[in-house]
Amino acid sequence: MGRLENRIALITAAGSGMGRAGAVRFAQEGAHVYVTDLRQDAAEETAKTITDAGGRATARQLDVTDLPAIKSVIDEIGDAHGVLHVLYNHAGTPGAAGLHASLEDFDITVDVNMRSAYYATSYAVDLLKKADGKGSIIYTSSVSGVAGSPFSPLYSMVKHGIVGLVRATALALAPEGIRCNAICPASVATPMLRGFLDRNNEGLTDEQMAEFVKRTVPLGRAAQPEEIANVALFLACDESSFITGVPLPVDGGFTAR
Repeated sequence: MGRLENRIALITAAGSGMGRAGAVRFAQEGAHVYVTDLRQDAAEETAKTITDAGGRATARQLDVTDLPAIKSVIDEIGDAHGVLHVLYNHAGTPGAAGLHASLEDFDITVDVNMRSAYYATSYAVDLLKKADGKGSIIYTSSVSGVAGSPFSPLYSMVKHGIVGLVRATALALAPEGIRCNAICPASVATPMLRGFLDRNNEGLTDEQMAEFVKRTVPLGRAAQPEEIANVALFLACDESSFITGVPLPVDGGFTAR
């Protein structure tokens, strides 16, 4: 049996990159994965990858800034299964660089990164309580959530907020047997990496990106999405049953400097 056999998992922003890799990995270990993404076609592509391999997945379009839509997906899971074992709050956006973000950029960065995670957690708690002590909430923070980023104070602020949320919810939900942890990646080879490194649209070349990663990551490369997915699987399954309240760097040594 797989490590998530017969468990139900919900992942936000699972249409590409780390979210997709996590969905595929969870399904390989036996979970029925609710794959949500802003783009319906991306969610369906991830779900098809899972079902073509013999796994179980349900694709749903989800804009995480739409709180009733988040609740609707969670209510659907409750109606269909009566339980949720894993909530993986992965959705995020880099936001604007520097200290002159527009109010619109500020609001969307907070809404996608923090507000969605807070309310998804709130809506899912009752279903996670029914997981017989196997409930796990995973959040995607960043190394910018445990160390300051001089280039992106807004992003660093919201990712620090996720770490604070993890610590608080870990304490609040421990009596219910629900664990809460955060993954804090450094550079990951996903479509979002270029947007993160080139927020000002200066036309960053592949060579410049590679040089930045080599300079900032001691292991000298970006992580692959599957490497992040393996950590998410660990935090989702019973192998991490005594780990809660932890912001876990998966960063190639970035935070060891």
